[in-house]
Formats: sequence, C-alpha cells, structure tokens
Amino acid sequence: MKTKNLMIVGVGGQGSLLASKLLGRLLLTRGYDVKVSEVHGMSQRGGSVVTYVRFGDRVYSPVIDKGEADFIVSFELLEAARWTEYLKPDGKIIVNTQQINPMPVISGMAEYPAQLAEKLKAAADTDAFDALSLAVQAGSTRAVNLVLMGRLSKYFDFTEEEWLAAIEESVPPKFQQLNKTAFSLGRNMQC
Repeated sequence: MKTKNLMIVGVGGQGSLLASKLLGRLLLTRGYDVKVSEVHGMSQRGGSVVTYVRFGDRVYSPVIDKGEADFIVSFELLEAARWTEYLKPDGKIIVNTQQINPMPVISGMAEYPAQLAEKLKAAADTDAFDALSLAVQAGSTRAVNLVLMGRLSKYFDFTEEEWLAAIEESVPPKFQQLNKTAFSLGRNMQC
C-alpha cells in the first residue's frame, strides 16, 4: 500500500495526542507500518499543535511535507486554515466549526477571520461540522477528539468494532463509555 498521510491539528489541550494514539493503534492492528510524530507546538499553553500520522507498507519518516496530507483533521477552524497548504489536491479536511481565539485576537491586535468554514470549503474538500455540540451531547466538551475520530472513521474501511477496540486500548476504563459515545455520535452524524 502506498503511504497515506494524516495531520491532526488544533490547540493545545484539545486531545490531539489521544486521537493520534488511537489512530496509530488501529492502524497497527491492521498490520501497517505506522509512524506517529510527537505533538509539535505550544501544547501546554493553548497554542497551535500538529501531530503527523503516516502509514503504509513501509514508512521511513513521520514528517509530512506541504502538499502530501491525504487528510487534515482539525479541532478548530483557524487551525484547519493554517495547515491547508499541506493538503494534497484531492485531500480532505475534517474540521470542527468551533472558533478558539488565538492571542492576537484576544489582545485586540487582530480579528478572527470571517466565514472561515465557507472559505475552507471553497479551497478544498471539507467536511465541517459542530463537533463540540456532539461532544457535549456525549457528556464532555473534552470529547471533541473522539467525535472527530468518529467522523474520520467514515472515510476508512475499518469496522466500527475495530475502532471501538482501539478506544478500549487507548482510554482508561472510567472514560471508555463517554469516548465510545462521542465516537459513535461523530460516526453516525448525518451530513
């Protein structure tokens, strides 16, 4: 299999590390060679973060260059826009429509870009939806990561049981039901 490239982007503290860990486990169970990068960015201060997941028959590096990402999974609109140049021409963006103001916006030095979801849709194949509302419905605002993984699962040929098994291996028992619910809400959401 040709190497596939996926970027998980967001703001520190949103759970991108768990999302990449879950995806990496799932891919390993299917026998793929998998490389998952460390989180790059200001993950402990609410800054921009990115994690790379690469998989295929043989993967030599965890780094994804501009124009190579098959998928960008974004926890926030502005982060999706920040990383769009890494997407392949036929790649797909899966994005939570939540807006988290970066420091320049908070300090009044800049404005959050208007109509960003529409701009992303005009630039690339974009699946934009309110993952935060689904996370709240599941029981926690912190479950946006699993809602997004549920949505991503629609674009892979793994069974729902395989995904749920990876959740069980990646999440402490006391949080498994919450995370499975969030995953299912994302997976079963109608466009």
